[in-house]
Amino acid sequence: MSVLMYPFWLLYRIWFYILVALPIIVLFPMLLVSISREKWYPFFFKLARFWAKFILIGMGFAYKITKEETPDIKKSYMFVGNHTSMTDIMLMLVAVRNPFVFVGKKELAKIPLFGFFYKRTCILVDRSSAKSRQAVFLRAQRRLRQGLSICIFPEGGVPEETVILDDFKDGAFRLAINHKISVVPITFYDNKKRFSYTFFSGGPGKMRAKIHKFFKTEDLTIEDTKSLNEKARTVILEELSQSLKTEKLP
Repeated sequence: MSVLMYPFWLLYRIWFYILVALPIIVLFPMLLVSISREKWYPFFFKLARFWAKFILIGMGFAYKITKEETPDIKKSYMFVGNHTSMTDIMLMLVAVRNPFVFVGKKELAKIPLFGFFYKRTCILVDRSSAKSRQAVFLRAQRRLRQGLSICIFPEGGVPEETVILDDFKDGAFRLAINHKISVVPITFYDNKKRFSYTFFSGGPGKMRAKIHKFFKTEDLTIEDTKSLNEKARTVILEELSQSLKTEKLP
């Protein structure tokens, strides 16, 4: 049966990249204007949210966002989520209305069209370089001072297929404590099933995300970084584990 699905999966992947490129081509002049000045980033963010919804709907993903707490649009936050799919970027943009800046790996800047805007709007990091990691903190600080939020996938990459949730790096939590902004854990339940990094896999269906209660940092010090890291990771891990148990029930 899976062999018969190969042509569908191939066309499905091609369709994804068409959906990624099409809005960028159509909105190219507006996108160029929106990135010409940092203070216009909120306008770019609105266009990015439209782009994300266009892709998710076009792929047949029936997304649903639930919230235990709603971010204040006037405040800055540190958004963190589990990372399993290229669609994590799109679902994060749909789930969060607060204008935020992604901290992401520099390799994505090589993707045609998408990469052009990615490297001009996101904070790129070379995780093998200590100098690059330090530069991330400086750029993130500037963005936070501008009233924006930050989004990081703290696993530092996509884990192996058998790993539910990898260990979290400390950077996001150290930055949140330094700037006294709340950490907002977000669980993506279905992205791996819908569109994983395994080429011959995936398909239309439900795509859920949950915004959990925030972890405030006003009373924390840098010594609390690891504890905050573990608390945020535990919330997401328990949610994923419970979801997997529910799916296995007859």
